[in-house]
This record gives sequence, structure tokens and C-alpha cells, in this order.
Amino acid sequence: MTSNDDILRALGRVEGRLTGIEESMALLREDVSDEKDNAHESRSVIHRRLDEQMRQINLLDKVVEISSGVDATLREEIKALKETVDRNHASTQPALEDWKRIKTLGVGISGIIALAGLTAGATITWASDGAVTWLRHWLKIN
Repeated sequence: MTSNDDILRALGRVEGRLTGIEESMALLREDVSDEKDNAHESRSVIHRRLDEQMRQINLLDKVVEISSGVDATLREEIKALKETVDRNHASTQPALEDWKRIKTLGVGISGIIALAGLTAGATITWASDGAVTWLRHWLKIN
């Protein structure tokens, strides 16, 4: 049979192995705990990024909504301005046509005055030549 010493040695070996197993389990627990902490931190970073993306998407939605409102407002203002310009153009068109007519008439009158001036000048020149001839004849100057 086996002696007490053999039994105690076998128990010592079992105890040593159990101690090794406990140390391995402690190391595994630490590793698992580190992995859990890392996973928690990683998920936390992902959630922060998702929250930031959500905020940015909400801001973009607001910007698009505001831009749409501004575009609609600008279209309405442009439409109102176009109507105002058309009304003003319609009301000033007769005055512009009158101005063009007066301008054309003024150019015609200026031409007539220039032509009359040239005619008067030519007539005075011709008459002065005749007057000089008549005066020389009257004074008997050759």
C-alpha cells in the first residue's frame, strides 16, 4: 500500500497544480477584465461617434430646411420685383417713346437750321459779290 508520505506528496502535487490553475485563472480573469474594459471603451468611442454623426445630420437637416425656406422667400421676392419692374416699364414706356420722338424731331430741326444757315450764308455771299460790283460801277471804280 501507499504510505502517508506518498499520499502527502500526491496531495502536494495536486495542491501545486491547483495553485497553478488558480494563478492561470487569475491571469485569465485579468485578461478578460482588460478585454471587457477595452471593449467597453471601444463601444463608448463608437457611441460618441454615432452621437456626433447624429448631431451633424440634424444640423444638416436644419440647414437644408432653412435653405429651402430662404429659396422660397427669394423666389417670391424676385417674382414681386419682376412684377414691379414690368409695371414701372409699362408706366414709363410712353414717356420714353415721347422722348425718342422729341429727340428725332430735335435732330430734324437742327438739320433744317443748319441748311437754312448754309442757304443764308450762300445768299449773303452771292449778294455781297453783286453789291461790290454795283458799288464799283456806281463809284466808277474799275
